[in-house]
Amino acid sequence: MEALRAACTTLPPPDGGARQAIATRDATLTKPPGSLGRLEALVAWLGAWQGRPDPVLDHVRVVIFAGNHGVVSQGVSPWPASVTAQMVENFAAGGAAINQIARIAGASLHVVPMAGLAPTADFTVAPAMDDDTFLAAVSAGHAAVGMDIDLLCLGEMGIGNTTAAAALAAGLFGGAGQDWAGRGTGLDAAGVAHKARVIDAALARHAHAGHDPLAVARCLGGLELAAILGAVLAARHRRIPVLLDGFVCTAAAAPLACLHPSGLAHTTLAHRSAEAGHAALARALNLPPLLDLDLRLGEATGAALAVPLLRAAVACHSGMATFAQAGVSDRT
Repeated sequence: MEALRAACTTLPPPDGGARQAIATRDATLTKPPGSLGRLEALVAWLGAWQGRPDPVLDHVRVVIFAGNHGVVSQGVSPWPASVTAQMVENFAAGGAAINQIARIAGASLHVVPMAGLAPTADFTVAPAMDDDTFLAAVSAGHAAVGMDIDLLCLGEMGIGNTTAAAALAAGLFGGAGQDWAGRGTGLDAAGVAHKARVIDAALARHAHAGHDPLAVARCLGGLELAAILGAVLAARHRRIPVLLDGFVCTAAAAPLACLHPSGLAHTTLAHRSAEAGHAALARALNLPPLLDLDLRLGEATGAALAVPLLRAAVACHSGMATFAQAGVSDRT
């Protein structure tokens, strides 16, 4: 755990030279300064983390981590835990939403079932994971990030994981279950209220985790959430920019932000989920979303949907003519 903590607190910075080169070229392009808004910032972000004054998106990878949760036994989801394995099979067969969106985005898709989809412990009665299990999950996420990636899109699949995400958000940023619990895969109002009570029980059980983000992640998270943390950490050390998906993915990455003030600087939040609590979590992490489409599916669908935006940003930066090339008068 201490080696993991050291890796989370000793992080490489972006490439300032690449960022400056991008800004210099941007100032010469045939448009008013800043007129492409966040597209300009996205190019600078990509280039700074790729270490390239000419960022590329030739190798975009979507990675979905799948895991099961013991807390499902508390009735926090209208769907059985068996759906997690069935959806993993659906991904493999090409039948899920993310298969279609990844293809349109020009991204490869990789699915990583965690621990053979064995569930974590019910965190209302015990820590979700012991140290060894948590570290193994983080390591699996770390190992899923190769070196030949220009952009990493992260997502998850796991019945019950919005309960884990809400508990993790509450453990890291305060509040009660009712402040973070949402509909998940389709709970009604009574179901959401029950889910909030289950989260409160977990928070009370693991109050000893205190302000240690890794202990909170171990006690209140899940295998796929720990793997996402490992993947985000690996991407930072390998200087790979990351698109985060929705509520679960954001919560999974949040411990790194709590351990280092710029821990998530190499990430961009692809979208704001319709899941209750995601907007508040995004604000707490200072991660303004690129999209707001009322998505709450998970599977990295929002992250993959944002890839064409980044492709457009890079195309404008690399393909636009300068004022001199186009013979257009610059402002005086």
